Amino acid sequence: MSTSPHALSWFEIPVTDFARAKTFYEKVLGLSIAPMVMGPTTMGFLSSDPNAVGGAIVQGGDAVPSRQGTLVYLNGGDDLAPMLARVVGAGGSVAVPKTEIGNDFGFFAHFVDTEGNLVGLHSMK
Repeated sequence: MSTSPHALSWFEIPVTDFARAKTFYEKVLGLSIAPMVMGPTTMGFLSSDPNAVGGAIVQGGDAVPSRQGTLVYLNGGDDLAPMLARVVGAGGSVAVPKTEIGNDFGFFAHFVDTEGNLVGLHSMK
């Protein structure tokens, strides 16, 4: 069994209104999310690359959106600014604008999605 070099192997962003969250993340991330029903849970995968760290928006079970707890940072691409600029138009809000981390670690920003989750973005530029 191989060990992944990534600290993160999978993440789930809880949602209460799957259709609303799907629309939000499709607009912000600029990708299409296909729903998958797995018993009482509906998931929408945020990456189809089998070699990438994966994650999904998830409705059902114990999935409860929150601004507290673990903060997930999504890949903001080369520059997170265009992605962050789509947050408000998609129904979310910017909690922390694009901010330089320092020490050549790039930039980060935080937004609140349509479900009430606090989510981060990271990019090097």
